[in-house]
Formats: sequence, C-alpha cells, structure tokens
Amino acid sequence: MAGPLDAGRIMEETLVSASTIAWLAFAVGAVFGLVANRTSFCTMGAVSDIVAMGDWNRMRMWAMAIAVAILGTSALQLVGLLEVSKSIYTSSKLLWLSHLVGGLSFGIGMTLASGCGSKTLIRIGGGNLKSLVVFAFLGISAYMTLRGLFAVWRVRFLDSVATDLPHSQDLPAFLTASGLPPSTALMLGAAIIGGGLLLWVLLKRDAWRADVLLGGALIGATVAAAWYVSGHVGYVAEHPETLEEAFIATNSGRAESLTFVAPFAYTLELLMLWSDTSRIVTFGIASALGVIAGAAVHAVLSGSFRIEGFRDPGDLVRHMAGGILMGFGGVTALGCSIGQGITGLSTLALGSIITTAAIIVGAALTLKLQYWLMMREA
Repeated sequence: MAGPLDAGRIMEETLVSASTIAWLAFAVGAVFGLVANRTSFCTMGAVSDIVAMGDWNRMRMWAMAIAVAILGTSALQLVGLLEVSKSIYTSSKLLWLSHLVGGLSFGIGMTLASGCGSKTLIRIGGGNLKSLVVFAFLGISAYMTLRGLFAVWRVRFLDSVATDLPHSQDLPAFLTASGLPPSTALMLGAAIIGGGLLLWVLLKRDAWRADVLLGGALIGATVAAAWYVSGHVGYVAEHPETLEEAFIATNSGRAESLTFVAPFAYTLELLMLWSDTSRIVTFGIASALGVIAGAAVHAVLSGSFRIEGFRDPGDLVRHMAGGILMGFGGVTALGCSIGQGITGLSTLALGSIITTAAIIVGAALTLKLQYWLMMREA
C-alpha cells in the first residue's frame, strides 16, 4: 500500500505543468485568431454594419459564436468536466453599476480604437502598427484599473454599488431557486438562450454563409475549448504544495476562458518583471499571444499582411483614448466584448448580459456621433 509520501509523489507526477496549460491556451488562441481574421469576425464591425448599412450578418456571426459557446460550455458542465461557479462570472454579488459603466466605456473605446481587444491582437498579427499603440495603452490602463489609480476609483465608486443575491447570478441558479433540479435548470437555460440565438441565426436565409455559420461556430467552440483546458485539464482538487483547490497557470486563480483585456496588463507586467522567476506565461497571456500568431499565419498565407500606421495626429489621439477606455472598461466590467460578450455569456450570467448590452449601446452611440460629425464636416 502506498504511503503519504508515495501519494504525494504520484500527485506531483500527474500534476499538469503550467507550460502545458500555456501551450494549450496558445493553440486555442491561434485557432481563434486565424478564424477571426479569415471571417472578419469583429464585435465593433458587427455594430458598425448595422448602424451604417443595416447589415446584420456579422451580428449573426457573433450570435452564432455565443450560441455555440453556451451549448458547449453547458455540455461540459452536464458531463462533469467544468464548474462555471468556479469562475469570476457567477458570483452572488451583482456589480451592476460596474457592468454598466465598464461596458459603456469599453463600447466607446473600441469604436475610437477601431476594434476591441481581440481585433487589436488580430491587427497586430496583420502588421498594423496602430494596434501596437492600442495594445500598450490598453494594457497600461487595464493594469491601473486592476491595481493602480483607476482601481481606487473603481472600488470606491463603482464596485461598492452592488446587489447581493441569495444565489449565484447565472440563469440556471434562478431556475434552480424556483424548484427545478440543477441539471434541468442548466439544460433549460442553455436551450432558452443558446437555442434561441441559434434559431435566430438560422431562420435568416442570408446568414447561411460559411463565414457566418462556420466562423461563428468555430469562434464559439474555441471558448468552450478554453474552458475545458483551464477548468478541467488545469484543475487540481488538492494542490500538493498548498493542499487547496487550484487552477494551474491562471491569473485569477479560477477557471478562465478567452478574454482580452486583463491579459494585456499581465503581458506587460511579465515583460517588465521578466527576471522574477516566479512570473510565468499564464493562460491569459498565452491565449492572447496565440491570437496574434494565428492572425499572422492567415495574413501571410492570404497575402494581406502589410505595415500600417497612423494617418494624422488626430487618428493617434483617438486610438490612444480608445485603448485607455477599453482598459478601464474591460477590467471594471470583468470582461470585454469577448470576455463578457461570449465567454461570460457562455455561463449565462446576468452581469455578462448587462455588460454586453452596455458595450453594444456604447459602440452604437459613438458610431452615430462619429457619422453625424462626418456629415457635418462634409
């Protein structure tokens, strides 16, 4: 019979390494970047197409991604491979003001910066130098909102305004509280939201295109795959060193999936503190780098790679301001148009719904203002 020391040795041998999680996250991010670049997947672009042309196809692609992410994530939970209750999204404390203000700020910022955090990474992969500037300002702003000056304001004026729920904030929890069994509540919630979105996409004949259906499905699948990597492969019920539950190589210490705001901050932090051997390439950092790599592969193979800079000082200022607003908004709202708009929604969390709606409103209002200013100057 194996003794305590032998059991500890076995646990250490079977414990997945941080580098393994990082490489898997990089691979998932690379698929996201390649597919998103190939299909022109873009949240800001989806809102812009509706406001400017009344074209809903890219919005349907986003809806398809959300639907697949919800159904995939719910399936992982039903078979016992994931618990979204161990993520940042399903807390019983609903930070509704932070979700509103953060979402609006992010929506305005991504419009000024010509795209959200994921689009910034994709454009870097395509040779866009403007996106490098956005990356830097977004990362600095995100870090300030996590731990610096903006964090003080966030905690004091926004996070302090919250509603404490008697249970977690995801839709299945509300259904369970009404008397349904947890598994039934999860299936019903996934069917209502995920199935409803899928039906909305498929009922429109114009949406039956490879970029909309296949692109959206693959993007949604990467979110579910990322949950599996972080929440199952990287999950340890009892870490041999701390004897506590752990999620290997995550910055939050919880299950994570794709999100592209805080990882910008952690990437800058890693570069600045590289000599600190306790710092590692985490799940979030690796997935962000993977998006750049995947987008670069597509850009090179398709011949679309080209160096692009700012056209004038005003363009530079707009992108800097957009990066700052996205960094602040994304951290405040606990996610971006991907981190909340797909990953968060895959958990069916109420806060994610509020944030996503606020992002769309912020982007739409900013686009309308920009078009009004353009017409006025014409």
